[in-house]
Amino acid sequence: MQILNYLIVDDEPQARKLLQAYMATLNQYRLAKECSNAIEAYEALQTLRIDLIFLDIKMPLLSGTDFLRSLKNPPMVIFTTAYNKYAMEGYDLNVVDYLLKPIALPRLLSALDKVTNRVQTNTTATQTQQASHIFIKSENKLVKISFADILLIEGMQNYVKIHLAEKVIIAAYTMKALEAMLPGEKFLRVHKSFIVAINTIIAINGNNVETTYQNIPIGVSFKNAVLKYVNRI
Repeated sequence: MQILNYLIVDDEPQARKLLQAYMATLNQYRLAKECSNAIEAYEALQTLRIDLIFLDIKMPLLSGTDFLRSLKNPPMVIFTTAYNKYAMEGYDLNVVDYLLKPIALPRLLSALDKVTNRVQTNTTATQTQQASHIFIKSENKLVKISFADILLIEGMQNYVKIHLAEKVIIAAYTMKALEAMLPGEKFLRVHKSFIVAINTIIAINGNNVETTYQNIPIGVSFKNAVLKYVNRI
């Protein structure tokens, strides 16, 4: 299994310490950060690639359940709490598992088996659904474009310029509409007007992305997305 980055979110230092001690014995997991509240966890999610969160429920500032509801695309979550009354609510939120404190190692390993199963299921589904191309309507015809041929996508109000190695295709799409058609693991939106092919990226230089094609500015509202790309494995 791939290395999974995990986040521990718990206001109790001893609970964080025990869980970290257990997890440190498992080579396929890497601690990204410990957080004492949901606000710290939210900030970590903006800059780090997190695959799994061990999330306490009863915390100051914001409860674990309310925090999870606030996330648009949350990673996998295992609730850790001293109160079993939240169990049903946890499963309604599609968490992987629900661990009662004090956490026992066998019970933790059982929960991590569920993590492995979910990763394998998601990977298989992605591979099944993944395509190598899209059809774009341009000049009154549908043009087949391979993802591997795309260098850059440039937005111009309600039109886009799709830069390929040998030509540029202009099509009547918004950037948002075209972005939704692209596989996220192959393309990165770095500016309201630019989407770059990840395999063309050479370097991140200040507020610019250097690619084999040309240098692209990083938009203020897209810096977090670029940071997530930089920090992932």
